[in-house]
Amino acid sequence: MLPHLPNQFTALVTGASGGIGNAFVKHLLSLPQTGHIFAVSRQPLLLQDERLTQVDLDVSQEEDRRALARKLNNVPVHLFFNAIGVLHDASQGLKPEKRLDRLTLEGLSQVMQTNAFIPALLISAIQSSLQGSHPSIIASLSARVGSISDNHLGGWYSYRASKAAHNMLMKTTAIELSRLNKQSIVLCLHPGTTDTPLSQPFQTRVPNGKLFTPEFVASQLIDVMAKRTPDDTGSFWDWAGEPIEW
Repeated sequence: MLPHLPNQFTALVTGASGGIGNAFVKHLLSLPQTGHIFAVSRQPLLLQDERLTQVDLDVSQEEDRRALARKLNNVPVHLFFNAIGVLHDASQGLKPEKRLDRLTLEGLSQVMQTNAFIPALLISAIQSSLQGSHPSIIASLSARVGSISDNHLGGWYSYRASKAAHNMLMKTTAIELSRLNKQSIVLCLHPGTTDTPLSQPFQTRVPNGKLFTPEFVASQLIDVMAKRTPDDTGSFWDWAGEPIEW
C-alpha cells in the first residue's frame, strides 16, 4: 500500500525487463491499489495483465523518449520508478575501474550517460505527466557508493561519479518539481546488493545474508516509498529505510 497515492494510480516503470524493474512491476501488479502500469524496456516482458501496457523503447535515444511522452499523452503519472543502470558490459569491455590508469573517456561517458543523464532526461521528457496537483512519487535507483561522504575505499571511479551526479540531478529536479507539483516526492534509492546480472561478477565478496533477491528489494523499496511524504522530496534512502548522507 502506498498511502500517498490514490486508489487505481497510474505507474511508469523504466528498465522493466531488468531484475529489479521486473520484480517491481510484478509487485505493483499484486497491489489492488494499482490501476495501470506502463512498463518500458528494450526486451519483452513475460507478463500478461489487463492493467499492464508494455512499451518497447530504448529510452537512451531522444526519439524514443519523445515516443514515450506521446504514449503517455499527458496522463497524470502517480508513480515513476526508474531501474535503468549500468556497472559493467563485457561486450564493450566496460568494468569498474580500480585505478586511475584504467580510466577512459569512453567508459566514463557511457556510465555517466546511462546512470545520471538518462534518468534526468526521462523526467524532462514526461514532465507534463508529473506536474500539476496530483500526488506523485518519482523514484530512481542510485547506489550507496554514490555518496561522497561514504567513500572510504576509492575505486569504481565512473560508477561512483555517475551515481553522485544522478543524486545531484534528482535533488535539483525535486526542487523544481516541488514548485510545479506540491504533492511530488522525488527519491534516490539504494537497493542493496541484488542478485541480478549487474552484481553477478562481484557477488563472492558479499557477506552472508546481504545478497538480496529482486523480489525482496522491490518489496522493501515500495515500503520505503510508502513512508515518505512531500517533506522528504529530494532525499536519499537505502532499502531498509535508513537515510544516506550525500
